[in-house]
Amino acid sequence: MSDHDRTVGRELRVGVIGIGQRAPMAALANRPGVARVVSCADPDPRGRKDARSLFGPDVALHERYEEMTDDGLDAVFVLTPDHVHTAPVLYFLAAGVPVFVEKPLAITLEDCDALLEAAYHSRSRLYVGHNLRHLPALRRMRELIDDGAIGRVRGVWCRHFVGHGGDYYFKDWHAERANTTGLLLQKGAHDLDVVHWLAGGYSRSVVAQGSLSVYGDNPRRAADAPAPAGGRMPDWFDPDVWPPSALRELNPVVDVEDISMMLARLDNGVLASYQQCHFTPDYWRNYTVIGDEGRLENFGDGIEGDAATIQVWNRRRSGYRRDADLSVPVATPSQDDHGGADRALVDEFLRFAAAGGPTDTSPVAAREAVAAGVAATTSLRSGGTPVDVRAPAPAIVDYFGQHQPA
Repeated sequence: MSDHDRTVGRELRVGVIGIGQRAPMAALANRPGVARVVSCADPDPRGRKDARSLFGPDVALHERYEEMTDDGLDAVFVLTPDHVHTAPVLYFLAAGVPVFVEKPLAITLEDCDALLEAAYHSRSRLYVGHNLRHLPALRRMRELIDDGAIGRVRGVWCRHFVGHGGDYYFKDWHAERANTTGLLLQKGAHDLDVVHWLAGGYSRSVVAQGSLSVYGDNPRRAADAPAPAGGRMPDWFDPDVWPPSALRELNPVVDVEDISMMLARLDNGVLASYQQCHFTPDYWRNYTVIGDEGRLENFGDGIEGDAATIQVWNRRRSGYRRDADLSVPVATPSQDDHGGADRALVDEFLRFAAAGGPTDTSPVAAREAVAAGVAATTSLRSGGTPVDVRAPAPAIVDYFGQHQPA
């Protein structure tokens, strides 16, 4: 199907693979005259039932994504668990269908490179769902950096307080290395991509430490027992359980770290640090960007519709002071889709699937976030040994830098 066919006079026919936690995002693709979800695949009967609720009674339902081939799809969303991203993405790229794949791109660097190679050789469009690039607070931070508010960036710090980490990541498949490599990659891929984006470079040398400090001692359910409640995080989530040691029915296998810290040197000389903790009482991200003429950081991130403010100190030296030289409040349009980031992400993908062109997200950047996460996980599991991060092939970088020309 040509780009012309996709943009003239009819809706895009969209498919969704994996009807789970992130499937409501794909419902944002239902735009009269622009796009409509017409086909879904999920091996779980609950997933197929949920597809009817999300996408309507006329959506075609399949157990296997290969059965969607005859549904005349113009684009697909791959929203499966991380460790099963690769096969459906390869399948639809080979079929010439533009693909949206949820972050992280994959859980190994080898699979990431295989997906980029497949898109490169097939010339099928690949898009990765790094929605934080569309988060209003982070976009405003990037604008301030580009406007020279703090001079040249020299360092970026990110602290991620994952206050609901026990419920979100230690009661299901996320708790197992086989499915995620580790949470520094799985949860951190968002943040590492943002760190790279704000810094203008990619990690090339990393060192990290981490441990399973709290959730290693919590009671787990039996290996043959089903997941608690209905089997998905919203079914069992209870924000009133405190402290974290009071959580019960963790996944039978828990072999990922619940606290981790990494340092990185980027290819442009910027130094970066990333800290992630899954047992804090609060849940938000703080990014601090330090330039040679000032620094800025966010207070609140707006992801859940909460208030966010960016503070900039850039006019004089002083001791501690709360009164920043510039205070920038950031409005968030929605509480329901990551502060409007999901809707903007879907908007961009539909436009890209139909007509191509530049995007604010980048498959190469998505690969680089995974590469940094893999290297840091390797480092922390080997006693903090420094690990180099391999760069992608120049031809791949050039192709995606040109926004995947047909």
